Amino acid sequence: MRLVVVSNRLPVTIEKKNKKLNIKESAGGLVSGLSSYLQSLHGPNLEPVSEYLWIGWPGLEVDELYQSEIKERLLSQYNSFPIYLSEDVMENFYQGFCNKTIWPLFHYFPSFADYKEEYWNSYQQVNKQFFDQIIELLKPDDYLWIHDYHLMLLPKLIREKMPNIKIGFFLHIPFPTYEVYSLLPSKWRIEILEGLLGADVIGFHIHDYTQYFLRCALRIIGLDSDLGRIYYKNRLINVNTFPMGIDYDKFHSALSTEGYKQERIKLKNSLPFEKIILSIDRLDYTKGILNRLFAYELFLDNNPDWKNKIKLVLQIIPSRIGVDKYGRLKKQIDELVGRINGKFGNIDWAPISYQYGFVEFEPLTALYSIAEIMLVTPLRDGMNLISKEYLACKEDKIGVLILSEMAGSSKELGEAIIVNPNYKEEIAAAIETAIRMPQEVQIQKNTIMQQRLQRYNVVRWARDFITTMDEIDNEQKDFTSNISDDFVQKLLADYNSAERRILFIDYDGTLIPYNTEPNKAVPDENIINMLKRFTQKENLEVVLLSGRDKAILERWFGNLNIQIIAEHGAWIKTKKGWEMLKPLSAAWKPQIKAILEIYSDRLPGSFIEEKEFSLAWHYRKSEPELAKLRRRELTDQLLNLTANKELQILKGHKVIEIRSVGINKGLAGLKILSDNNYDFIAAIGDDWTDEDLFSILPENAYTIIVGHLHSFAKCRIEDYTKVIEFLNKLEANSISNILIN
Repeated sequence: MRLVVVSNRLPVTIEKKNKKLNIKESAGGLVSGLSSYLQSLHGPNLEPVSEYLWIGWPGLEVDELYQSEIKERLLSQYNSFPIYLSEDVMENFYQGFCNKTIWPLFHYFPSFADYKEEYWNSYQQVNKQFFDQIIELLKPDDYLWIHDYHLMLLPKLIREKMPNIKIGFFLHIPFPTYEVYSLLPSKWRIEILEGLLGADVIGFHIHDYTQYFLRCALRIIGLDSDLGRIYYKNRLINVNTFPMGIDYDKFHSALSTEGYKQERIKLKNSLPFEKIILSIDRLDYTKGILNRLFAYELFLDNNPDWKNKIKLVLQIIPSRIGVDKYGRLKKQIDELVGRINGKFGNIDWAPISYQYGFVEFEPLTALYSIAEIMLVTPLRDGMNLISKEYLACKEDKIGVLILSEMAGSSKELGEAIIVNPNYKEEIAAAIETAIRMPQEVQIQKNTIMQQRLQRYNVVRWARDFITTMDEIDNEQKDFTSNISDDFVQKLLADYNSAERRILFIDYDGTLIPYNTEPNKAVPDENIINMLKRFTQKENLEVVLLSGRDKAILERWFGNLNIQIIAEHGAWIKTKKGWEMLKPLSAAWKPQIKAILEIYSDRLPGSFIEEKEFSLAWHYRKSEPELAKLRRRELTDQLLNLTANKELQILKGHKVIEIRSVGINKGLAGLKILSDNNYDFIAAIGDDWTDEDLFSILPENAYTIIVGHLHSFAKCRIEDYTKVIEFLNKLEANSISNILIN
């Protein structure tokens, strides 16, 4: 099968030189990392993916005269397909929304973020242009892997057009906390979350970012999660952590090449100092370069004996040319380097060697290998692969990595010296610690980190992600099992041929949606009339099931010729009237109610519903994150309190209910079934209280779950609207073509 990779940029860039268009390989961690994985696909036993296509922007606006030629060359030589965009669109999309809104906000620089409507419009437009091109190329069995913050709306667009395709999304920058994310305008923040939730698997570099996303999904859209799994629009979504690795062997094996050896000799000759500190970064305010320089200046102030013995090699790589803040940052760095060199330097020695420009691979590995100390101190970073590349190039395992706690890689490289990048005193002290660190300690720490990086390299990272896409796809197939033609036709045949039929129908969540105020969930005329029509059928019993108290159910349905199970089985209404399933006591209620009242006070919007033999604590109107916390606290307290009591704790749809042990819908259903021999049994319900009924019904019964729960039921229906459709067609005896997805 084929992997389709989609990113803002292709792994190659189109350049215009002397009125000619040339193709060259792009730089960057995503390109180099994914390219290593894609190259590995040519090896043996690497199912499920064996071929690939990479889709993205080629780096500049291409005249229509050359578009076909460039497309053919990219497809044939690089397995790449270009998305052609105009410079005007890219200005507001890339330089605008991506780099002036999302980049600063997601890196915790909210004061740098611009919230311009024209930026957002361009972002939507470019995501739609990607969609229009991609949808023409996709095959049903493709794996679609979308990358990074430029294309966060794309998963939803693809999902709506191709609901069954496997879609993965990976964010290579931090995902911010709810408090920061919610600074986006309300419409934008919702559309971005909904866009991402079009994917089957959503990946982040570290656990923190995963949790921040889940929290935003909960607080903004109201989506709860269980072990990183979200149920959304009849689909399972896996939100998970995949720390991106590097091509460890590529860096490590480069140390044996002749080109590397020559570059190392040249550097050693040009940098004849006792200690070399290396700093390599793109020009970006998130990298903490100025803080790093101030810390180095403080180190020199505190350690004058290191004059003429130490050198900071500062390599700045151009980035996002044309953005004002980057131009100002470049000027500040230039001035600060000049001031530090002027303050401490002399004719024979400058404390900083500063270069601005790109570094080729072999000179880069040589720089890594000669540096005794590596300074990687971003103010915020998604992962930061430079820290990993440095370690891969330490063949003798001698060297010290000073790493920001705000870099994603700090969660994997705990043996490094971890620092707060905002505190220059801490960085300066870390440099002193690094200088004094014994070689045997360096070797010990670096050995551990190298082994870890070697095991979890970029190929393993990509394979884990693809494997997770497969796993969630299989889980989704097992999980959905939507009602099928065969199921429907057999049900209809058995229904028509049966002599005695019974139909169990749950109420809340099955015939009507859940209401924030339960007493307002009154059945409408359509539901009443539908149930009436069922009661007029020969040899058919209708049983309505609910957790509500019998008084409300009697008021709503008492005039219908149906049986009713109330309070999840505590009460049953048969032809003879209401009766209890078994003798019950309500003596426990005052003590439990007092606890529920405390939690109602602690959670605004929650309330208590009192029934004859049960209590329910509802929190549908409460703030979802606080509700989740209070629910957990209350459940723990109730479980401890009721451990030696004949009470049961039920966790339903935004409700916790306490009832006596030994009553449930299953036992109530058994009592009703025991009165007659039914040769057709069907049951429809939506929550785990209905599972008690599904589990006790005979093998030939037709059981249907509504919604997303894992269930004993044999198939499922999406929601209550589909249930009404199903029941109306069943009553009309015309089920063919119903609800087949």
